[in-house]
Amino acid sequence: MKDSRSLAKEIAIAASEKKGRNIVLLNLQEVSLIADYFVIVSAGSSTQVKAIADSILKKLREEDIVPRSREGYQEAQWILLDYGGVVTHIFQEEQRQFYDLERLWGDAESEQFQGS
Repeated sequence: MKDSRSLAKEIAIAASEKKGRNIVLLNLQEVSLIADYFVIVSAGSSTQVKAIADSILKKLREEDIVPRSREGYQEAQWILLDYGGVVTHIFQEEQRQFYDLERLWGDAESEQFQGS
């Protein structure tokens, strides 16, 4: 099993390959028991939100890594993929601004993903 940081980076790479924007890794290890990392991604449309989620699911499934849960896929405004130590949030921009997870988890170390 991959460590949480490696998994978070792999998820970020898969998201960037589908043109995910403003990809942020939040390191929650010192501030929460919910997860070690959040990966937060923006997309321009519900179609792109689903494409990013599908890319992540496919890439990790190839390594026999499956999410514990998946939420929001039908509406595709905000899809959550829970991989245990890493929770991925794929938002349409309006929802990302509304929920503002980066502010909510402001005590977490934040890293802007710059690509592979």
